[in-house]
Amino acid sequence: MRQRLWPAVAICFCLGMSSLAHAWQEEVFAQTRRWENISTSMAASRRADALSALSEEAAALAQANPDVSEVLINQGIILASLARETGGLDALGPAKQARRVLERAIELDPQGRQGSAHVTLGALYARAPGWPVAFGDDETAEAMFQRALELQPHGIAAHYYYAVFLADEGRDAQALEHARQAREGEARASVTAWDETLRERAAVLVDELK
Repeated sequence: MRQRLWPAVAICFCLGMSSLAHAWQEEVFAQTRRWENISTSMAASRRADALSALSEEAAALAQANPDVSEVLINQGIILASLARETGGLDALGPAKQARRVLERAIELDPQGRQGSAHVTLGALYARAPGWPVAFGDDETAEAMFQRALELQPHGIAAHYYYAVFLADEGRDAQALEHARQAREGEARASVTAWDETLRERAAVLVDELK
């Protein structure tokens, strides 16, 4: 049985800002930049505290905009990242909250910011402990990844996290194919540093699976 670990989620911020952006769009954009800096540049010892503070700001924004899918996706991704950095049983709180807000976001917008919500949920379902401790479920995880790939067929994140899931399941041939597609995928302008980090991880995974 494979070991359950909290995922390196925090995956997919695709924003589409305009000169007429609402206040919540500007705040999501700013939080995205801070999240990316924490995830790619900050020392590991400082990430949990930084993400905890950022999650409080994301919660306040979500409270003020409870029916805006992008705001909830932003909050869910930050909470999933906090769960990753916290680890162990202490991660269950933010992971469960991330699941709730991301599923609500998909109810509001079934495309979930072009698959971003689905990728994050897939990683959470794949790595969280199963019942009765938490909600981990491999079938649900795979369904989430497959939906994400329908919405984001060339996305680095969708292919990379699905490849990791498949490798954990011992499905190496399929994992290799998706790792290669992640390595060759399209980085998004909104989170270029994060996508390039995932591209590098995908290249390592390709070498491991050959």
